[in-house]
Amino acid sequence: MTLGFDRSIFEVGYSDFDRERFVPESRKSASSRSEFARDHARVIHSSALRRLGAKTQVLSPTVGDFARTRLTHSLEVAQIGREMALGLGINPELVDMACLAHDLGHPPFGHNGEKALNVWAKEIGGFEGNAQTLRLLTRIEPKVIDAAGHSVGLNLTRASLDAACKYPWSLAEASAETGADHSVKFGVYDDDLPIFEWMRQGAPALRKSVEAQVMDFADDVAYSVHDFEDAIVSGYVDVTLLNNKDFEFELMQKISEWNGFTIASDELREALFNLRNEPHWLLDFTGTPREAGQLKNLTSALIGRFVSRTTDAIIDTSPVESLARFGAQLSVPASVRAEIAVLKGIVSAFLMSHVSRRSFYENQRTQIIELADALLAANGQHLDAYCSQAWTEAADEVAQRRVIVDQVASLTDQSALALHSRLVG
Repeated sequence: MTLGFDRSIFEVGYSDFDRERFVPESRKSASSRSEFARDHARVIHSSALRRLGAKTQVLSPTVGDFARTRLTHSLEVAQIGREMALGLGINPELVDMACLAHDLGHPPFGHNGEKALNVWAKEIGGFEGNAQTLRLLTRIEPKVIDAAGHSVGLNLTRASLDAACKYPWSLAEASAETGADHSVKFGVYDDDLPIFEWMRQGAPALRKSVEAQVMDFADDVAYSVHDFEDAIVSGYVDVTLLNNKDFEFELMQKISEWNGFTIASDELREALFNLRNEPHWLLDFTGTPREAGQLKNLTSALIGRFVSRTTDAIIDTSPVESLARFGAQLSVPASVRAEIAVLKGIVSAFLMSHVSRRSFYENQRTQIIELADALLAANGQHLDAYCSQAWTEAADEVAQRRVIVDQVASLTDQSALALHSRLVG
């Protein structure tokens, strides 16, 4: 007798082509696990996932026990994504895996570190955390070696890699679409194009799989709601001001600026009104158990509302029997987008622009750039095993600089600070 749920019900809509791996593998045992379950396990057991526990989400892991790290954020994204997958009838292990993997490529110090590395790597195609994730999954994280002796990373299935790819296009494609330069979002570096093209075989150009769309939305929900929660508990957001009519004009300006004025001010104002009318909305926060419990109930209510409204909208606009892979297009209600935007804008208004944080952020960016410069000048010294080999095999300075990016991106906040102290002082 076999215990557990029947995974076969979640295999509908997925083909052998979707389950194909870049390097063919034979099964080591008679395990009944699906290929996507195997992929999920590989990410769970990766060292890259463990390192996220010491990487900044919004606040540094060193500021207190409450503040979220990249790891706890990824776990929360996975929980949201899995629930949505179950509601949509797509593979929950595939979505769960994509959610866990989505931030693996992010460097120390969160998006602040990403900005610094992007500046340092501008001449070699920039740095993008999502492109770094693909590179890590297909090259850096050790698991499978090809016939030529080269690492192919975790050797995930085609559908799993695509599900973890938030931006399925190159920098050149993104720039052509937007007219922007290296600041745009993209999902693959030029020297990773061969496996990217293998992954995207048969996929509609520039279109995310539904699993990647769900991952992206789950990330958005977790990011907006939980970072809002962190900012309140940590004392950066003054809840009383959120309810102060005299502060509303200034607040709405900051929220609009954060969102690049992409959402009409009337929609944002209505979203703020709706948030204030949520039954668990706080009028003040001094950290009492009652208020802490109310804040937790608020985050739960907001996540439930965003997810249920969006799941219903996807189902309503997707008449096909199976939504797997490219069977659906994410349809987020305008009200949900606006409320998420307001929450993000509030965090930005109070935290990102907080005068006490500006020099802190500037110092972090300086340290990342100084560390990259020092590692490059050290000519292959102080690198981990993977990067040491990659440095030896590097054909030119462009390749060498990409190795340095790989090394810096792999570091945790504390290991980056420690290495900076050793090499720079």
